Amino acid sequence: MTTPLAEVLDGQHAAELRKAARALLKRPLLLARGRQADEFRLARRHASELREWFDRNTGWALQADTEAARLRKSPGVLTDPTHPARDTTRGAAPFTRRRYVLLCLALAALERGEAQIALGRLADQIVLDAADPRLAATGIEFALERRDERLDLAAVVRLLLDLGVLRRVAGEEEAYVSGAGDVLYDVERRVLAGLLATRRGPSTVHAEAFGDRLAELVAETALDSEELRFRAMRRSLTRRLLDDPVLYYDDLTDAELAYLTRQRGFLTARITELTGLVAEVRAEGIAMVDPEDDLTDLRMPEQGTYGHVTLLLAEHLAAAEGPVDLDELALRVRELASQHGGFWAKSAREPGMETELVEQAVARLAALGLVSRTPRAVVVRPALARYAVGETVIREPGSAPVPPQRKATS
Repeated sequence: MTTPLAEVLDGQHAAELRKAARALLKRPLLLARGRQADEFRLARRHASELREWFDRNTGWALQADTEAARLRKSPGVLTDPTHPARDTTRGAAPFTRRRYVLLCLALAALERGEAQIALGRLADQIVLDAADPRLAATGIEFALERRDERLDLAAVVRLLLDLGVLRRVAGEEEAYVSGAGDVLYDVERRVLAGLLATRRGPSTVHAEAFGDRLAELVAETALDSEELRFRAMRRSLTRRLLDDPVLYYDDLTDAELAYLTRQRGFLTARITELTGLVAEVRAEGIAMVDPEDDLTDLRMPEQGTYGHVTLLLAEHLAAAEGPVDLDELALRVRELASQHGGFWAKSAREPGMETELVEQAVARLAALGLVSRTPRAVVVRPALARYAVGETVIREPGSAPVPPQRKATS
């Protein structure tokens, strides 16, 4: 018979395991010092159980040592562009292609460098590497002489500071950008070594097309048996249920849909047991909803001008019967400004701002799985019906739209 003490200890263990799993899902790189120290200690304490769960159900490897715990996550959909890295100190601007290239060049330079490096020295190394003719052939060039180029490098460095790869010793990035000074950093080499989340080194990939290169980077062993194919589908579906706001059935292959239909209860129960996410199953798909509203990096609705505009456009789009032109949405924002502008930031009411407001709103809605977009239009997805004004008509039991929630990822 289970004693009360044993029940308490079991409950404490389960709570700690869940907290550690959620921390790794929200931030896959936890450091032993700083604001994630408590979560790191839990992740390291339960590393064995977590490592087995993630390997079996997602194929993600967990590495934990005295300095960091790193969950090597790879997304369920490799080509999803809706979740870019962001410079959180500059209005959360998403990383551009230039910044991603700079990030890769910076990591390569740091890998070859010493335990300390100055920002100016790092910039010099990047300029030398960027002179490679193969890089120049892609249209990417770096001289780091213009202010906008230095701003891009500063954004990359701030991301590396946030990840814990660099630790500032002296100076400020703003001084480097303005040409008035330099910055000195310690390089956390063990954290740097754990950043790459691929199954093979990029230098071993020989495919030419971008999509083929991505596939090779994360490809599992040859799926030459039914058991291995089922394992690959289980891992892929679990990754998407954990990371994506909504798993739509029409995004799956016939084989994936058949497997999910048979194993849905098992897959969702395993996720709920570990993370506390609750499955909401609807006619169009499945959303793993977080009752704590914490395991996400995008919320809907959200406070502030952009959040209000996004919610109002969501209501407008939910009533659409087909693709909606972006110019039509800009016109709608101008109409909304006359009705609600008193609650918005002054800059949002200026002429011409409607285009930026639409872009911000559509980007958020796409990241939440509520819409998809073409170059000039927005296409509504089923889950957006939750934001329709008025009652939703239910055609049959279980056909209501799912609530969106973007899970954190990196």
